[in-house]
Amino acid sequence: MSEQVAAVAGGVIGGILLFTLIGIALYLLWKKLCFLPSYEELANPVTPPCLEPSLQEQNFTQSSPAIQPKSTRTRSVPFIIPPKIHARDWINLINEEPIQEDNELCMTPQSGSRSSFHSLAGAYVIGSINPELYKDPEDNSETNFPEGNIGRLWFSVEYEQETERLLVSLIKARNLQAPAGSCSPFVKIYLLPDERRFLQSKTKRKTPNPHFDENFVFQASSKTLHQRTLKFLVFHTDKQKRHHLLGQAILPLKNETLTSDSKLVIWRDLEAENLEPPSEYGDIQFSLSYNDYLGRLTVVVLRARGLKLQDESLTTSVYVKVSLMNHNKFIKCKKTAAVLGSPNPVYNESFSFKTDQKELDTASLSLSVLQKAEGDKSHQLGRVVVGPYMYTRGRELEHWNEMTSKPKELVKRWHALAAAPN
Repeated sequence: MSEQVAAVAGGVIGGILLFTLIGIALYLLWKKLCFLPSYEELANPVTPPCLEPSLQEQNFTQSSPAIQPKSTRTRSVPFIIPPKIHARDWINLINEEPIQEDNELCMTPQSGSRSSFHSLAGAYVIGSINPELYKDPEDNSETNFPEGNIGRLWFSVEYEQETERLLVSLIKARNLQAPAGSCSPFVKIYLLPDERRFLQSKTKRKTPNPHFDENFVFQASSKTLHQRTLKFLVFHTDKQKRHHLLGQAILPLKNETLTSDSKLVIWRDLEAENLEPPSEYGDIQFSLSYNDYLGRLTVVVLRARGLKLQDESLTTSVYVKVSLMNHNKFIKCKKTAAVLGSPNPVYNESFSFKTDQKELDTASLSLSVLQKAEGDKSHQLGRVVVGPYMYTRGRELEHWNEMTSKPKELVKRWHALAAAPN
């Protein structure tokens, strides 16, 4: 009897264990099937989350193709983090459920179980990319001309150290202002201080926007290159074959880093040439500016012309000394770099002086042009003083008053040099 009971008990226990194992196997199979990734097709554009309101679209394409978006802005591209792949092969996309409903403009990823409503095969939309932000910036140099512009010139410069050759490529010009409607321009290129030699481009017929695409070569020593200046004169040829100067552009080479590895492409607005004959001792052009907030007086020495050099050889050098005075008392002076012997040197150097606004009625600036002689001696070629009514009259006084009436603006003028005082 006891043997029969034991057999029945053993059968019951064995059955229970068998059903338990079968249940566990079915559960594991069900769990595995439930967690298989299902990939869904992105049927409609995805609305980015509320990470940056300025990047959200105002209108979205509906599921019906007949309805078009009202917004004309560039559509954002959804930025999605892909799911991890755990050594599984990709399976076919079988569902075509939209990733987001039209009436929900913002969505935050949720933890836990991921539904197809919040993810694309386990991938979350975390933002969007605006294609407009990745466009190349537009070049406005051919369209953005300031008021009173008489033309703009493009060119490139490079220097071959081994052969000591300066290579200049004349590219194009825009917005040239010819005196009589039709414009037939050409360009003369000088390497100052040598003003006797120049290279000339071909004449472009009947166009204010010529393309030159011409190359020119100057021989220039590397030791003196930083003291040389490129000068471009743009002319117009009329029907009678007469030449009219439209403007000039100047590039001092002392501030440029020139190599043979890369071309330095530059554009310059043309400036009208001063057609007045130079004064007896020559003229100097400079700009003045006063910053009342910083208490700073700025002088930009631009160029001089018509200087009466004692020695006109190319080894002669000329520089400008700028001195700040107060009640005829010397305060401070600064000097430009010396430019090799030219009666028309170009400097383009800026100097600043600390000056209180209350001192503008008693302060003055003296600009002296000096020629270096043998040894440490220098010979003064001419001088000009600008300042208030206490020291100056005429153009010098007008320049100073215009500077004080236009804070933070550069006021540029030519001034005649006077003989140095004995």
